[in-house]
Amino acid sequence: MNKEINIGTFVEVLDEDFKGKVIKIANDEAVILTSDGFELAYPLKQLILIGDDSLIKQGSTYGAIESAKTQKITVNHHKVNSEKKSKKDEVVLEVDLHIEKLVKSFKHMNNFDILNIQVDTARGQLEFAIKNRIPKIVFIHGMGEGVLKSELDYLLGRYPEISYQDANYRKYGLGATEVYIKQNPNV
Repeated sequence: MNKEINIGTFVEVLDEDFKGKVIKIANDEAVILTSDGFELAYPLKQLILIGDDSLIKQGSTYGAIESAKTQKITVNHHKVNSEKKSKKDEVVLEVDLHIEKLVKSFKHMNNFDILNIQVDTARGQLEFAIKNRIPKIVFIHGMGEGVLKSELDYLLGRYPEISYQDANYRKYGLGATEVYIKQNPNV
């Protein structure tokens, strides 16, 4: 199957939910241009051919996509046990800190009041997660001017039992922070 993947063909990535057009092939790796404009490199053995420009232009990709999905299912059939997730991986607390999600009306509030509500909400949810041994939180703060993100960084830096980083951009975009809470097994 990999021999059919060439520059200009459309592929789907195994075990991930996105497609793209191959724009470069080198050293058993293909660089894929996604519909979002990202260039990502994957080994050829992780790609499934779903068509090329001629199939896309003719509108006959349905058969190619269905064929590729059948192949994807066949390949994944051998990985059934490895894809099971533990309960620890399943528990993720997502907290949207956009002000319209936190209060009914914010038109009467100034920026300082809005920021305080957002930071207090983040602090409360973080304390809740620590208390209830939730291993991962994602704070969705948006991009904006970066004031809320700076305040979150300051808040999170005061907790030695956590680590944090930018969240998965494919799922959350650039406006989210992922927090991992280190669990003490003795508690």
